[in-house]
Amino acid sequence: MAFTGFYDKTQKPTDEELEEALGPAIGLWHELRKSIAREFPPLAEEWVYGGKNYGWSLRLKQKKRAILYMKPLAGHFLACFALGEKAVQVAHRSDLAVSVLKLIDKAPKYAEGRGVRIEVKAAKDVRGAVKLARVKMAN
Repeated sequence: MAFTGFYDKTQKPTDEELEEALGPAIGLWHELRKSIAREFPPLAEEWVYGGKNYGWSLRLKQKKRAILYMKPLAGHFLACFALGEKAVQVAHRSDLAVSVLKLIDKAPKYAEGRGVRIEVKAAKDVRGAVKLARVKMAN
């Protein structure tokens, strides 16, 4: 059976399960965590359960402010952001890739901001997520 996500509320993902699910993308997972930790110390990480439809994700936050959520999937993961409108405007004046700007523009709007999800499958995706985190945290 193919891996579809971590949805059992009673069981946080273990390191071994995460590595098995992500496969080669585990290196990208660690690189994004390390990059965010360098950019936004002190960094706190915690696994959070988003409900039966969303499952487990790793929240990275600085003090009380969430920077992003990392949602493991089969062979890759999502870097998920809630962007306020000021950050959206600044993003359009930044050097973010056109593909990331399109994701921002298409993202659903919620009370806490636009729900932007970047599929992380390559090193360029990690760089894009870090750039977006900079924009978010500065605004």
